Amino acid sequence: MFDVLLHKYLRVPYALHVHVVRKPQRARATVLFLHGIGTSGVTWDDVVKGLPKDVAIIAVDLLGFGKSPNPEWAKYSSATQARSLIATLLKLNIRQRLVIVGHSMGALVAVEAAKRYPIIVKSLVLCSPPFYEDIEKRFLPNRDRALKDVYRLAKNHPDRFAAVATLAVKYKLVEKTVNVTADNVATYMAALESSIINQASLQDVKRLRKPIHILHGALDPVVIKKNLDSIVKANPSAELTVVYLAGHSLMGPYVTALTKKIKEILPAKNS
Repeated sequence: MFDVLLHKYLRVPYALHVHVVRKPQRARATVLFLHGIGTSGVTWDDVVKGLPKDVAIIAVDLLGFGKSPNPEWAKYSSATQARSLIATLLKLNIRQRLVIVGHSMGALVAVEAAKRYPIIVKSLVLCSPPFYEDIEKRFLPNRDRALKDVYRLAKNHPDRFAAVATLAVKYKLVEKTVNVTADNVATYMAALESSIINQASLQDVKRLRKPIHILHGALDPVVIKKNLDSIVKANPSAELTVVYLAGHSLMGPYVTALTKKIKEILPAKNS
């Protein structure tokens, strides 16, 4: 009861579980990792291993996932996630501006954090960001509407979706860190609706004036490249890198390309 009073009605944000925190004595940069829907901070382990030791690292479990709180009443919107994220960073006493790396839903949270708290953000690396147009304003058939219809179908059949997700992990179609079961699928669906189906992230990212590096797997079935191209066209601060032989998940060539991109944008070593 106290938890509901404090966080639901008084709107005190939850603190997130910190999966990795690495604080070198003289860090040349601080990189914050935000995972995608249905995974956790564990998904970044292979990327973190490839980064220089003088880079500070923070990887969190977003609200509702991994070891972070999982309140049944929460909507799990990008705004809610961003508020919990800033509360967590304040507890960690992070003083450097952040390079925020987000994958899938985590990319949308990264955009929300940059919009709400621009002073803490140095740049964004957005991996497989599911940016969609506002389908209510469109009349002709389009991929934005089709994908959102698929997500709504999944939301209406959560048990079937959990079973399919288990098979996808088994046959290595997605990251092994994906964890969607009958016990937690309700959280997944709440995040799917609030963060991905009902989003304004595409318009928000076009207005951000931070360096934005977008990575897109050429074989990704749920990211619409036309929307990514529209970001680069509208925002001179944005660039797009296509990762060939990669899909939506952080696997194989995608991990290699992402690690390389992060190294490229890091400042020079401390003298």
